[in-house]
Amino acid sequence: MPASRLIILSVAVAAAGGAGYVAKNMVVAPPPVIVESGPQAPAVALQDVLVLSGDVTMGTALENNIAWQSWPADGINANFITKATAPDALEKLKGSIARVPMYAGEPVRRSKLIGEGQSFMSSILPSGMRAVATTISADTSAGGFILPNDFVDVIMTRRADPNSGAGFSTETILKNIRVLAIDQTIQEDEEGKKTRVGQTATLELTPKQAEIITVAQQMADRLTLALRAITDTQEKNVGEADYLVSGNGRRGTVRLIKSGEVSEVGARK
Repeated sequence: MPASRLIILSVAVAAAGGAGYVAKNMVVAPPPVIVESGPQAPAVALQDVLVLSGDVTMGTALENNIAWQSWPADGINANFITKATAPDALEKLKGSIARVPMYAGEPVRRSKLIGEGQSFMSSILPSGMRAVATTISADTSAGGFILPNDFVDVIMTRRADPNSGAGFSTETILKNIRVLAIDQTIQEDEEGKKTRVGQTATLELTPKQAEIITVAQQMADRLTLALRAITDTQEKNVGEADYLVSGNGRRGTVRLIKSGEVSEVGARK
C-alpha cells in the first residue's frame, strides 16, 4: 500500500477516535434516583375550620355558603368552629341567620349568628333599647337617601294654632337616633342601589325616647327624619323633647299642648 494512503488512513482513524472521545464527554449524566422512605409530615400542623365560601348579607341564612378549610393550628381562635369539635356543624348551621354581614373566607363564629328561636330584630337590638316604627315618606326622609344604620334627628311639625289653621311650629324632638330598618330592609341594597323610599322607619330608642315619639306621633301633623353627617354620629348628651313626657316621678304623666296651652294629666292605668 502506498505510503500516502497509510498516512490518510491513520489521520482518519485518529479523527474518529477524537470525535468519539468528545461525544462521550458531552453526554449528561442522568439525575440521581431519589427513593422515598414514606409520606412526609407537614411542617405546620393543620385543622379544618368552618369558613364562609361566599358573602352572606345581614338577616339571611348561611345555606351553602360555608365549607371546611385547613388552617394552621396555631392561628385558630377559640371562637372558631373546627371539625374536630363540631363535625356536624356544616349541616347544622346551614339554616342559621347572619346577625351582621359576613364575607367569603371569614371564619364562622356563633356570636355572629342568631340563636335558634330568636327573632332577627330583637337579636340585633342592644340591651336596654327599644325598636319603634314611625311612618315616613320620601319628602320626610331626606328624599329616600336615609339607609339602615344611618343616624337621624326627628323633627316634629304641628300647627301653631289648630283652631285658626294658620302658622306652624317645628321642633327637633330627638337627636342622633340610629335607623334600624327601612320597611323590612335592614341593610343597603347589594346591587349598589343607594336609596330606598319606604313607608316605615324603625328607630333604635331608649324607653324614654320611645315614649316621646309615641306622644309626638299623636300631636304632630308631620314627623320628619333629618339625616346627620357621619362625623356627627359620635355626639353625646344630645337634647330631646323630654317635656312631652313628664319625669316628675308620676308614671304615665303626660304634658298636653292644645291651642297653645300646656296641661299635665295622668294617663289611665
